[in-house]
Amino acid sequence: MIRDHYAVATALACLLGLPGRMSAQQPTEQRRVDSLAAEVRSLKARLDSLRAQLIHRPAAVEPAADTSLAALRAAAAVAAGTDTTTMKGDTAGPTKFVGRERSQPQLNPEISATGDVRAGARLEGVARENFDPREFEVGFQSPLDPYSSTKIFVSFENGNVSIEEGYAYWTGLPGHIRFDIGKFRQQFGELNRWHLHALPETEYPLALRTYLGDDGLAGAGISLYRAFGGLGTHEVTAQVTRSESDSQLFGGTGRPTYLLHLLNFWQLTRSTYMQLGGTALYGTDADSSLRTKVGGIDFRLTWRPPARGLYREWTLRGELYALRKEHSGSGTTRLGWYAGTTYKLGQRLIAGARYDYVEDPLSGLITRQVIPSLTLWESEWVELRAQYTWAQISGQPSTNDFALQAVWAIGPHKHETY
Repeated sequence: MIRDHYAVATALACLLGLPGRMSAQQPTEQRRVDSLAAEVRSLKARLDSLRAQLIHRPAAVEPAADTSLAALRAAAAVAAGTDTTTMKGDTAGPTKFVGRERSQPQLNPEISATGDVRAGARLEGVARENFDPREFEVGFQSPLDPYSSTKIFVSFENGNVSIEEGYAYWTGLPGHIRFDIGKFRQQFGELNRWHLHALPETEYPLALRTYLGDDGLAGAGISLYRAFGGLGTHEVTAQVTRSESDSQLFGGTGRPTYLLHLLNFWQLTRSTYMQLGGTALYGTDADSSLRTKVGGIDFRLTWRPPARGLYREWTLRGELYALRKEHSGSGTTRLGWYAGTTYKLGQRLIAGARYDYVEDPLSGLITRQVIPSLTLWESEWVELRAQYTWAQISGQPSTNDFALQAVWAIGPHKHETY
């Protein structure tokens, strides 16, 4: 553009300077040309100044995006159309609360089912009851709302239908306490909490069945649980229930029983951890002046290398039980215990062994058992086990039993321990 101005000015100057053409107006036109030339030079100088300012001007810095948790939540709320703080138009409308009802899939609980069938044979005596469809279990689990959940397990055993467990529980309560209410297997030691189909052998340990009932200790009531740290990890469970083992342990009056369980956990190495727990159970029967006290100590040591945990794992566990039933202040303390181990031979094969010792609560006769087993995980859904049991009661001949067990499961929860 500036060059065009120069060309125009030059052309005008040439035209105005031609001899013989309008000589009377030459001074006036020369002044106009000089004025235009000065104006063009002024415009060029301003243009050069603007160009220099643009070149040396620092680049504009855009404000950093707010990546805080509050900002992300606000952005998600706006995207979902649930932001109650956004103004529409020039005036903010009333606050609209959005419901948090469960969607259609959440209205349907997670449903799982397990089957547990055993075939057995005894070398001594007449063969009978060799096939036992021991238990079929259906489990329902679902969150109820953001604060509570529920678990219900229905058991079909030997033609009888019963509620093995059915309780609701709340987490995140003040003090990081978990609160359970309903019917549940109680936290006595380690294996009592496990369901039958999830045990490392086909049956609960003999001392557990003798002192706490054939199906273990379970009851209806409330439970409080709290975990805390400090030189390891520690868990405290306190339960007040009406135990189903009332007739055996507490006289069957239905009075409350009280249980306290303490569990301590230590990570010894990257591959090894150990836990040690203690349990106290107390109940009374005023009609017969009966006081029942049961104490227990449980121990477990597990080695699982992080790089080969799928193929190698060794566990050593044991529990000691002490039962004392007092009538009018006098009674006898009986002891029972077991020690068991399992070792993973590969991804699917597990070898195990357990030794049982128990004193009969009434007669004091001692029963001993040795139980080796071999478990094959055919898949995530099917477990097969072969087991041999040698047992002897004081002063009586020993017995030898063989058992084959098949456990299968369907649904989202496979062989859940509890």
